[in-house]
This record gives sequence, structure tokens and C-alpha cells, in this order.
Amino acid sequence: MIAMSGASQEHSQTMGLANPIRKVVTMLQNMQKKVEEEGEREKKLYEKFMCYCQSGGKELEKSISEAEDKVSTLPAEIKAAEEKMTQLKDDIKQGQTDRAAAQRAMKKATAVREKEAAEFAKMKAEADSNMIATAKAIAALEKGVGAGFLQTRAAQDLRTFIMNKADVADDDREVLVSFLAGSNAGASPGTDQIIGMLKQMEDTMKSVLSDGVKAEEAAIKTYDELMESKGQEVEALTDSIDEKMRLAGELGVDIIEMKEDLSDTEAQLIKDKDFLKNLDASCATKTKEWEERSRTRAEELTALSETIKILNDDDALDLFKKTLPSGSSSFVQLQQTRGVLRDQALTVVRKAWGSSDKNHRPGLDFLVMALTGKKALSQGMFDKVIRMCDELIAELKQEQQDDNDKKEYCEKQFDLADDKKKSLERAEKDAENAIAKAKEAIETLTDEIKALEAGIKELDKSVVESTEQRKEENQEFKDLMAADTKAKEILKFAKKRLNKFYNPTLALTQSAQEAASFAEVGVHSNEKAAPGPPPDTWDAYAKKSDESTNVVAMIDVLIADLDKEMTEAKTDEKNGQEDYETMMAESAAKRTEDSKALSGKLSAKADAEKTLSEQTEVQKDTRKELWATVKWIDSLHQECDWLIKFFDVRKTARTGEIDALVKAKEVLSGAD
Repeated sequence: MIAMSGASQEHSQTMGLANPIRKVVTMLQNMQKKVEEEGEREKKLYEKFMCYCQSGGKELEKSISEAEDKVSTLPAEIKAAEEKMTQLKDDIKQGQTDRAAAQRAMKKATAVREKEAAEFAKMKAEADSNMIATAKAIAALEKGVGAGFLQTRAAQDLRTFIMNKADVADDDREVLVSFLAGSNAGASPGTDQIIGMLKQMEDTMKSVLSDGVKAEEAAIKTYDELMESKGQEVEALTDSIDEKMRLAGELGVDIIEMKEDLSDTEAQLIKDKDFLKNLDASCATKTKEWEERSRTRAEELTALSETIKILNDDDALDLFKKTLPSGSSSFVQLQQTRGVLRDQALTVVRKAWGSSDKNHRPGLDFLVMALTGKKALSQGMFDKVIRMCDELIAELKQEQQDDNDKKEYCEKQFDLADDKKKSLERAEKDAENAIAKAKEAIETLTDEIKALEAGIKELDKSVVESTEQRKEENQEFKDLMAADTKAKEILKFAKKRLNKFYNPTLALTQSAQEAASFAEVGVHSNEKAAPGPPPDTWDAYAKKSDESTNVVAMIDVLIADLDKEMTEAKTDEKNGQEDYETMMAESAAKRTEDSKALSGKLSAKADAEKTLSEQTEVQKDTRKELWATVKWIDSLHQECDWLIKFFDVRKTARTGEIDALVKAKEVLSGAD
């Protein structure tokens, strides 16, 4: 309050001493700047409006519905948040007040405890000294050397103690003082009485000291318990204040976000509804309005610019300096009156008045009026002035305490807001890195998925081709085996036929072994019954047995070749089938593995895309919250910078005022 008044006074003096035309020029320049800023804002609004005109209002109805829902709910949320903020600030203020009270109680208790401890130490030292002197006196009397004791410092201290001791009977005091003064130092019938008195005093002093020690120990225990209790209370209140300050900082950011959101939503809702009402007409009207506004604004800027130029002309400035009055300020002249004390008090009060701010001057003015009035020299008026001083001192102390609490609040909020800002900046950076990684992962996985899909497609094609080839090879094997078997049967049948003629015995043996074979080729074994013996015409027929043997041997070679070919064909068929089955198993395993890998890659890609979407949203929300936090910090600067900047100045000024008022009280109190 004081520094604000000082700054305001300095500003007023500066503006008063300066040429007033400068203020006019500054106002015109501010108007010019404001017009230009309004032009920039309206240009952005116009461009946005024309964009709507071009793109149409297909999504406008949805936007209006969502905006209406938000506008209907946000005010209640803002009100609830503001009420909570007010409650938090009240709680913080109350907590600070309670903590200050607890700290004052601790300080007061410590001062009382130190005073009690000093008093106890003094009492104990005196008691110890007196008991030592008493003990020495008793010992000296019992030994019969009382005269020597009376010459010691201890005897003098004991005599002083007895003379000042209130609870000693006058008769006893007279006897003891007389003894210690040397009137009855020898071993006489009165010595035992004196020893008894001294022992009784010693017992009393020990009892009093014992009670004092117990009282001191009890006071220490009470003090320790109070300090522990108040210390816990201060710690709990500090923790509560810190937590509520943190909540207040976060809530302040939320309120700013909600208010900005509500303001933007309401403004946008109005524009959207107006725009949707008559899109085509609005577009044409808006273009015409924009042209008119642009022309008017240009004329206004021209007028302002020319006016500034006129007022800033050197000749005009010189003329203004000669003709326009300059401001000045002066202090109220106070009339001095009689009375030394009153004059001294007036001097102190005037000094305080000169260094105080305008908010405190009325109180000091009352003091001056009271001291300069007709009844100023009366004691009753002095008492009234002293009470006024007390009230002003209490007010100044309370204002200083309010400044202390506000400064603590501001510093705490700055720390919390700065920590939150740094945390949000890190979160934004983390989200940015996560987005980059997600995009890179999606690109890599897309290439790997394409490669796997191409590999699976090529593998399926190879399997189909191998299966077709295997079918063809198997069919060739079957055809070969059928042909070779048929050829063997024919060769065997031919061989049997030759043997039947040229070697009947062998033919009969083979006939029993190969009945089945002949049954299969029965169509070739229909022979007519042998005719009866021919008439004798020539000699017996000579069979070509040797030649038939060669033919049969050749047939056996052919049959063996067929058997060999069939054996080789079976081996090739078996190997081919095994190779095919192995290839099919490996292909199936490969396809299963590739399909599993493909599924994994697709899942990973989906996760990466989800992460990209989530991190993009996180980045958006983080930036929004960061913006609100920066706005909150700006509001804190507006609320706190001035106080923090002038805190020491204000504190020093208040201290000076309080000191001046206290001194004035002391001066006035000296009139008693």
C-alpha cells in the first residue's frame, strides 16, 4: 500500500512536471496502436469468415451443438472452481494467521521461560551462598571458633541476608545480627540457641530451594510440552498451507483454461449461428462491411497520425511549454503552537506524515489536528492522541503481516507454477520424441509386413508348383510300372510258350508256379488240342532247341532289365515322395512362422499407430495446459510483481512510520 502510494505520487509528480501535451500525444499514440491491433484482429476474423464462405457449413451444425453443450455446463464448473479457489485462499489466509499466532505464542513462552530461568538461577545462587555461609557459621560455633568466622566474607553475607529476610522474627533477627556483629561470638549459654536458629534457617532455605527446583523443573516440562505442541501445530499448518497453495496454483490454471474456453466457445457459437443463418447473404454483407470498416479505419489512422504530427511539431511544443501550466505538489503547511512536548510530537508526526502514503495520511492528519487544536495542551487530548497512535501502529503491523502472507503465497505459487511449466515442457518434448519414434516404427513395420506378405505369397506359389510336379511324377511312375508289368507278363508268357514246346518238363513246373499269371493273360493261351499222330512221311522232326535256348535267355535278360527299371522307378518314386513330404512340412512350418511373424508385425503396427494417436493427443493437451500455465504465471506476475518489487521499500516505510509513532507516543507520555 505504501509503495503503491509512493509510486503513484512519483508518477503524478512526473506527469505534473512534464509538459501536459506529452500526455495528449501518448494518448493519441495509444489510440493509434489500439486501432491497428483491432484492424489485425478483424482481418483475421474476416479471413476466417471468408474461409467458411468458401468451404460451406457442413460441420457447422455439429460444432454449434457441441458448443451449446459446453456453454451450458462450463459456467457452473467455473463457478464451482472459483468458489473452491476463494475457499482455498481463505483457508490459506486463516492458516497463515493461525501459524503466526502459534509462532507468537512460542516466542512469548520462550521469553517468559528465559526470564523464569534467570530468576531461578539468581535465587539458587543466593540460596547456595546463604546455605554455605550458614553451614560455616554452624560449624564454627560448634567448634568454638565463632570469632574467627565473624572475620570472614561469609559472615558479612549471612548478616546481610538475615537483615533482609522478611520471614525471620524480629527477636531472632536481633539475636543473630548481634551475634554476627561480634557481640556474642564466644561459646556461651546463648551459643546453642544461635546454632539452633541457624540450623532452622538452613532447613528452611533447603526446603525453599527444593520447592524452587521442583517449580523450575515443572516450568521446564510445561515449556517443553508447549513448544512441542506449538511446533507440531506450526509444522502441520505449514504443510497445510503449502498443499493448499499447490492446489490453488493448479486450480488457478484450470480456471483460466475454462474461462478462455468458455469465452472462445461463446464467441465462436454466436458467429457460427449468425453465419449459418444466412450464409450467402452474410458473405456478401460481410465483404461490404469489411471494405467499409477498412476505409473508415484508414481514415481514423490518418487523422490520428496527422494530429500527432501537428502536436509534435517543434514550434507547437515550444508554444505549449510557454502557455500550458505544469503540475506541482506541496506538503500541507502545519501551524506550530506552543508547548515543548506538543512541538516535539508534532515534529515526529510530521516526519511520519511526510514519509507515509496517502492511505495513512488521514490518520496522521487527525493526529496533527488534535495536536494543533485549542485543547491540544490538555492531558486528555494527549491520551486520545496516544490511542490514535496505537491504532495506527496496529493497522500498520496488520498490513505488514498481510504483505508477508501475500509474499509467501506469491513465492510459493511462482515455485509451483515454474515446476509445473518445466514438467509440461519435458512432457511435451517426451511426446514429440514418442511421436517421432512411432512414425519411424510404423514406416519400418510397413516395409517388413510387405516383405513377409510377398514371401508368403511366393511360398504358396512354390507349394502349388511342387504339388503339380509331384502329381505328374507319380502319374509317370504309375504308367511306367503298369507298362513294365504288362511287358513282363507278355515276355514270361512267350518264354513259357517256348519252354512248353522246347522244354515241356520245365514248362509244366513253371505252369504250376505261374498259374495266376496265365490266368491274367488267358486271352493269349487258347490253344487247340494237338492233332493225332501224322502218317509216316519222313524222319522224326528235329526241334531248334539250341536256338530256343538263346531266345529264352534273351527274354530273361529283357525281364531282368524291366525288373531293374521298375526297382529304380520305385526308388525314385519313394525318394521323390519323401522329398515332397519334407518340402511340404518345411513349407508349412515356414508359412506358420511367417504368418505368426506377420501377425506380430501387424499387431505391433497397430500398437504403434495407437501410440502415435495417443501421443499426438497428449502433445495437444500438454501444449494447451502449458499455455494455460503460462497464462497463470502471467496473472501471478500481474498480481505479485509489484508487491515483491516494493516489499522491502514498503516494509522499511512502515517500520519508519511505526518508529515515528512510537517515538511520538514516548514524547507525549513524557508529559505526565
